[in-house]
Amino acid sequence: MLVVSEEVREALAAHRPVVALESTIIAHGLPRPRNLQVALELETAVRQEGAVPATIAVLDGEPRVGLDKEQLERVANEDAMRKLGHRDLPLAVATGASGATTVSATALLAARAGVRVFATGGLGGVHREWTLTQDESADLGLLARTRITVVCAGVKSILDVPATLQRLETLGVAVAGYATARFPGFYLSDSGHPVDWTLESPDEVSAVMRAQDALDGPESALIVANPVPEAEQLDPELHARVLADALHACEAEGVTGQAVTPFLLDYLVRHTDGASLSANLAAVRGNVRLAGRIAAAWAGA
Repeated sequence: MLVVSEEVREALAAHRPVVALESTIIAHGLPRPRNLQVALELETAVRQEGAVPATIAVLDGEPRVGLDKEQLERVANEDAMRKLGHRDLPLAVATGASGATTVSATALLAARAGVRVFATGGLGGVHREWTLTQDESADLGLLARTRITVVCAGVKSILDVPATLQRLETLGVAVAGYATARFPGFYLSDSGHPVDWTLESPDEVSAVMRAQDALDGPESALIVANPVPEAEQLDPELHARVLADALHACEAEGVTGQAVTPFLLDYLVRHTDGASLSANLAAVRGNVRLAGRIAAAWAGA
């Protein structure tokens, strides 16, 4: 049922580095035609680090690990492209639907295909006012039971960052800052919260991955939190002001449930004149390049 492209399949068989990439950013995260341009740019960045890109999506009911240019164009341009979390995968497969994969669905399919390293922008997490809404991203539970290394810029800063870190600890998901003792905040280099562990090189990350396997513990993920460079982050004062306004607008307009995150992210893009989107892309580019280097270290271990 899982369709792995020939290039990805051959790379895995030869123990060459492979990096999984999600497709939600292509279908739902960026305007056309920039979304396709960014998708191709990210795949190129993976190749420049000596790894094979494996963008993941579901097309006509087939989960695919590794897309060709025509398939990337479909994800970027089809209006009916759904947004699929891991819970949606059986439904999409059974009904022949097409959809872009979120972090949770991408991580699951990548791990099933044997891809160990995954690059994304920011993770989902515990939402603000969780005690009232009980709203928590499916990313966290999936990562607690999936052996994959996720290179990300922390969690989205619109979320409850300290609660998310606590939840990851409770779930037993390892978190390490990459060359930093601070947990990044997606658009921001520093969320204001520390991390317990810092890894300084791709070889150190690879060593942790080997130790995970050697210890044969729970099949949980390793999160490598890679901050966006300070020169490319969203201005912290602007971020704080616009996010506060966005939260007030969200409450005033009665936005609830799954609609909250896209509302807040869209508000940030519009009221920072696109600066939040620029910071987002800077973070993704950095994560993709680092993931390529980690995959290379892992393949050479």
